[in-house]
Amino acid sequence: MSNPITAAPRLLFAVTTDLSYDQRMQRICCSLAQAGYEVVLVGWERKASVALTPQLYAQHRLRGWFQHGKLFYLEFNLRLIWYLLRQRADVWACADLDAALPTWARARLGGQPFAYDAHELFTEVPEVVTRPRVQRLWQWVENFIVPRARLCYTVGPALARLFEQRHPGSRFAVVRNVPVGNEQLAMTNEQVLPNQVPTLLYQGALNVGRGLAQLLDAMPLVPARLVICGEGDCSAALRAQAERLGLLASGQVEFKGYVLPAELRQLTAQATVGIMLLENTGLSYYYSLANKFFDYVQAGIPQLCIDFPEYRALNEQHEVATLVPNLAPATLAAALGRLLPGGQPGDYYQHLAENCRRARLEWNWQQEERVLVGLYQKLIGAPVKPAARTL
Repeated sequence: MSNPITAAPRLLFAVTTDLSYDQRMQRICCSLAQAGYEVVLVGWERKASVALTPQLYAQHRLRGWFQHGKLFYLEFNLRLIWYLLRQRADVWACADLDAALPTWARARLGGQPFAYDAHELFTEVPEVVTRPRVQRLWQWVENFIVPRARLCYTVGPALARLFEQRHPGSRFAVVRNVPVGNEQLAMTNEQVLPNQVPTLLYQGALNVGRGLAQLLDAMPLVPARLVICGEGDCSAALRAQAERLGLLASGQVEFKGYVLPAELRQLTAQATVGIMLLENTGLSYYYSLANKFFDYVQAGIPQLCIDFPEYRALNEQHEVATLVPNLAPATLAAALGRLLPGGQPGDYYQHLAENCRRARLEWNWQQEERVLVGLYQKLIGAPVKPAARTL
């Protein structure tokens, strides 16, 4: 490990997301700020963006005309490099490939380290893998960026191994996307009783490959209501599907739109079952380790989960989920029927809930942030005196 230095190193992180909802970056930046680093997080302002809440780190949103597609990526990269040229930092870092080129260029210009935080295998997400030309472009970016990064890390062991196979000579550390452990909740031995009508909760983007269309088709067979938190490219189509099935009129399905993290944690704790479904539409999803899996565990609620390698491995450690081999509506309805026999949680449900309460003592951010802070201390050195910073 490098020797301590007298000034707090300045770390600047760039993302394309809305900073109010990016819980992984909020955790990363808070942990590094608490460790004594000066941290700046730069993101993008959306039309529906709410006011930023004060954090231990500095925040800045870039503004522009476009919100998606090629013009968005072009505008974001131009505005980002212009912003970065007027900033200083000791480490320049980005989350995923869509913010990588300007961040690397600024690090190269100043002769400082560049860090790459891969939240996913960007070249294998459904929106990219079905478009060969677009995929080749992003693969070129990955091939250019990864070997030039002084520090690389990702969200799960399977993705780390895959990146290292693709880029011999590059090493990827693992910083899992897990929530902050709630000590008061972790010490509780009693499971909060669910509502009279069981509630299924989905949190995350409403994008292709998330299994939501199949889940909606299964809902007429499920004695529960479904709450969906988030928005995405499929928002309109999913709402239209729910309306056609009569699920909106009956109140069996509710779309809440974007939900801030604090409110989302409350909704998750009040739910009966969490939903963690993905389609095998690319390696990024197949080898994923999504934050919602751990969010449900931390809330103490069992989940319906796709049987992909990372989730299977975790479920073998602590059985916290019912794994399904496919997303056929009949398969989903049968699995939920096992969790909720007669519309109420049964013994199997209580077994999974108890395992969640055990697992959350192990799967929490307090464990992961030690790895994170250690990576940056090795890269740039440790501040002499960690000090919280209030903006």
